[in-house]
Amino acid sequence: MALSPELDRITNRIVKRSEKTRRAYLDRMDGARKDGPKRAHLTCGNQAHAYAPMGDDQERLMAGQAGNIGIITAYNDMLSAHHPFQAYPDLIKNVARNAGGTAQVAAGVPAMCDGITQGQTGMELSLFSRDAIAMSAGIGLSHNVFDSTVYLGVCDKIVPGLVIAAATFGHLPAVFLPAGPMTTGQSNDDKAKVRQRFAEGKADRSDLMASEMASYHGPGTCTFYGTANTNQMLMEFMGLHLPGASFVNPNTPLRDALTEHGARRALEISDLGDEYTPVSQVLDERAYVNGIVGLMATGGSTNLLIHLIAMARASGIILDWSDFAAVSANIPLLTRVYPNGLADVNHFHAAGGLGLVISELLNAGLLHDDTQTITGSGLNDYTKDPKLVDGKLDWHAGPETALNDKIIASVKEPFQVSGGLSDLKGNLGSAVMKISAVAEERRNITAPVRVFRDQQPVLDAFRAGEFDSDVIVVVRYQGPRANGMPELHNLTPCLAVLQERGIKVALLTDGRMSGASGKVPAAIHVTPEALDNGPLAYLEDGDIVTVNAVDGIISVADDAVFARQISHPDLSHNNIGLGRELFDMFRQNAGPAEAGASVFNF
Repeated sequence: MALSPELDRITNRIVKRSEKTRRAYLDRMDGARKDGPKRAHLTCGNQAHAYAPMGDDQERLMAGQAGNIGIITAYNDMLSAHHPFQAYPDLIKNVARNAGGTAQVAAGVPAMCDGITQGQTGMELSLFSRDAIAMSAGIGLSHNVFDSTVYLGVCDKIVPGLVIAAATFGHLPAVFLPAGPMTTGQSNDDKAKVRQRFAEGKADRSDLMASEMASYHGPGTCTFYGTANTNQMLMEFMGLHLPGASFVNPNTPLRDALTEHGARRALEISDLGDEYTPVSQVLDERAYVNGIVGLMATGGSTNLLIHLIAMARASGIILDWSDFAAVSANIPLLTRVYPNGLADVNHFHAAGGLGLVISELLNAGLLHDDTQTITGSGLNDYTKDPKLVDGKLDWHAGPETALNDKIIASVKEPFQVSGGLSDLKGNLGSAVMKISAVAEERRNITAPVRVFRDQQPVLDAFRAGEFDSDVIVVVRYQGPRANGMPELHNLTPCLAVLQERGIKVALLTDGRMSGASGKVPAAIHVTPEALDNGPLAYLEDGDIVTVNAVDGIISVADDAVFARQISHPDLSHNNIGLGRELFDMFRQNAGPAEAGASVFNF
């Protein structure tokens, strides 16, 4: 099927906008490649240090004729999603040896969990951990002894940070190997109901704890379709995963076979082989458009509106929120996975998964099918399912229709005709909203505001019964420069309770919302942020504001509010405690959310 003219227009607009920065980036990558693998150029002392612990692999490393894989791992045994990576380096090293190559763990990168830090002080380091991860990976790869790379990461900031690093070292091939989702436990919908009951005082902490432990019960990614699983979707749509690899459960024979195949593939596409596939050629403008299409078609996490922009800039490509809005207007919503439905990612995978979604979009001309991928072919490879038959891994034709049409829809009969995200603009700045789980009648609200500068006072006001009529809850001074732009997911249960009581409610903030944000309309990432004298800084309780995701508007009714004198609150308490001291330079140098909220000057 020929590419949609509108998608072609959007892509060409990005190409034109990025012409100078992309050319400069590719020139840098070409220069890095021309020097060739660097092991032979190191001094004997340099090489001895690099090979000292490698035992029987030393001779092959010294010969410099076989590929050496640099492994970047986000393993730790506290995060369920990253726990399975403990075994990966040994698998990769054995595969490399059998193929005549070698592999070394080049670096471990930090991996924090937003689920653990949600509503806690540590969440103020979460967004900046993305850039710290990129820097940590860069330190490992700076040893300059690798011909190819393998990245082990799953969750919210980890994959975007690793992609930024991979793009920066874009002359090297990169294969991303996931760990897969945990098996299904208590349903996400039941978990959310217990949280709401707890917020109303109808469940005690023991009830809440039992529910949470039944939901998060083993190794692997959380099973809802939040930021972590949206990351996995992107890596398939953008060609950095093996086809069908994202949602295979951990510690299974198929999972191990995919890991081993990925390691072999990393060697095959190095510059020492015949299929050289540097990540700089994989991550082009078409790949990023495909990623945005996937985000819209699956109703993915709003966090990726920040991360994709930052990832693209590391690739010399300039995206902005208008690109997301334009793609959203032309891409139907094809999935219902919690919080956009009752199914979890295991149910989604069983119903046809990403392969079926990609097939539907390709057949409708809604994806670039000619992108470079780590398989050596275009995106058509990603319509196939991996199977382990008699111990041999191969890819077979995937289903042509959904095995459950309540989870995956067709392009001809989608769940909704446009994508899952809305771009909002007006005299209150720019913002975004995830609308795939928000009922249509709740996407447009005009109401008085209640203004807060943190989450806790909102919760206190809720418990005191102060919200008894339609309201837009403004939580400001939550931007990158103010306090690291934490997620405000702790507000979801109480705001959902207000909705169920018949009150129209919306959240308006310069902070972030969780990738699990659902049925409450939340206009987030407001730019400029309040600390930059953004419009939110001028609002006072009672001002009449419109949050309209249908027409893409965030505005205050009376422009006279902007004549007010503003005085920013004392935010010095954001600078100390739980490592926040170490991230002061990040807060001072962070860019706006609409530019990726990054400290890097790409």
